[in-house]
Amino acid sequence: QVQLVESGGGLVEPGGSLTLSCTASGNISGNLTMGWFRQAPGKQRDLVARLFYFGRTDYSNSVRGRYSIGREGKTDFLDKNDLGPEDTAVQYCRLVLSSGKSARLFWGQGTEVTVSR
Repeated sequence: QVQLVESGGGLVEPGGSLTLSCTASGNISGNLTMGWFRQAPGKQRDLVARLFYFGRTDYSNSVRGRYSIGREGKTDFLDKNDLGPEDTAVQYCRLVLSSGKSARLFWGQGTEVTVSR
């Protein structure tokens, strides 16, 4: 089975930066599309950024220009800059494994990001 382990969350001051990482392990095969979602209390889980296996990136309007997603091997990184209170949420890593036959979707456990003084 596939496991996703997230790290890098925590408390950061407004205007600060942090980097999230997500490492996939287990039965990894096919094409890897990795991304990040976030969910604030009482809110739906929304897409933050994703990196398709063929290289295209996709960002939500609220983070475009401040966040940058990348991947090296089986580890996904999300650089988060110029953070504000609106960025406070639980961050979830998502992996989509695709092949000519099927696609599988996996979620990490989540890591909290709190932007506060």
